[in-house]
Amino acid sequence: MTVDEGYIKYDIDWTPGPTPDADAALELDAFRKPLFEAGLIGEYRDLGIGYGNISKRLGATGQFLISGTQTGHLATTTPDHYALVTAVDVDANRVSCTGPVKASSEAMTHAAIYALDEHIAAVVHIHSKALWDQHIGKLPTTNAAIAYGTPEMAHEFARLYAECGFDRVGIAIMAGHDEGIVSFGHSLEAAAQRVLTLARPEAREQARSETSGTL
Repeated sequence: MTVDEGYIKYDIDWTPGPTPDADAALELDAFRKPLFEAGLIGEYRDLGIGYGNISKRLGATGQFLISGTQTGHLATTTPDHYALVTAVDVDANRVSCTGPVKASSEAMTHAAIYALDEHIAAVVHIHSKALWDQHIGKLPTTNAAIAYGTPEMAHEFARLYAECGFDRVGIAIMAGHDEGIVSFGHSLEAAAQRVLTLARPEAREQARSETSGTL
């Protein structure tokens, strides 16, 4: 794993303030808990770096509520641990957000996935070396030369969605982001369950049958 994992790489325009939607934050925490308990969201203790994040679309304007940067170590989150992303300019590598904390380092990735389809309601980003090793190149997989949290990664998800079955399977392996896996769904439950069930043999075979997502 590279040592810059978990750090914000985009330019951020952060306006400190209260959580814009406390109810949505509590809903996110409810679906985050099983991901944390499964070790899919957490912290690399030797490095002191958190990993994994979760978000929910708010309204039809492209805004979304996302867990804050460096919150992966928390077993339980509160509304104070979420930020509202209000605008993203992928090509300018810039994210605008407001809330008690800065948005996750993966906010640009989340924004890129929401932009693929207005019906995508939630995005989950997790880490698992076992699942990453098992599914890289078999499920839709990003180019290994593209790093996380960059404009190039945002554009790469559009390619996977159009060409590699990401639109059908809803899960992608981030080859240039060690252990990184992302999923989306038309609900928070769907997005979370896609990664929680990925290790089950029946889920694995179904996912592989739906896409030939190799590079």
